[in-house]
Amino acid sequence: MVLRIREIIKEKGLSSKEVADKLDMSLSALNQHITGNPSVKVLSKIANALEVPLWQLFASQEEVNKENGNYIICPHCRKRIKIEKEE
Repeated sequence: MVLRIREIIKEKGLSSKEVADKLDMSLSALNQHITGNPSVKVLSKIANALEVPLWQLFASQEEVNKENGNYIICPHCRKRIKIEKEE
């Protein structure tokens, strides 16, 4: 299973340390969860800290874009920005 946690952290403009602090855990513990086999409880906490639904930790970027109506989150202001596709 490949999780998108690091990708989402980067998309949100956060550092892993900031996310670990939000979760009240050490950076080392967060990294172990990301690279290991985290429980659903831990994944739920991570999703909440990243302000995304749990399923987005498992979905590809394309699936997320499709579900979100082709929006991305600005890493600076955290507002949704619609992606327009030229045809």
